[in-house]
Amino acid sequence: MAEAENTTNDTPPDRLAASANSPFYNEELLARGVGVRFNGVEKTNVDEYCVSEGWVRLAAGKAVDRKGNAITIKLKGKVEPYFRDDANAEG
Repeated sequence: MAEAENTTNDTPPDRLAASANSPFYNEELLARGVGVRFNGVEKTNVDEYCVSEGWVRLAAGKAVDRKGNAITIKLKGKVEPYFRDDANAEG
């Protein structure tokens, strides 16, 4: 519902996950390319983020649990998602 509306405009969703098992997973948006700045620093290992709650989940190196899923660390701070294709179009 709300996620479908976000695919047509230039604002990334409030919450997005890279894992297909999550209810916040959106393949179309991930294919478009979503970048995340956390506390002003570009992060490339973001597994999930939530702007309204102010947190990101980052992969903890190559560590995995017994089911093969990446171990993540939840950090709180300022989250700024953006679409990467918009940055490429400008430059």
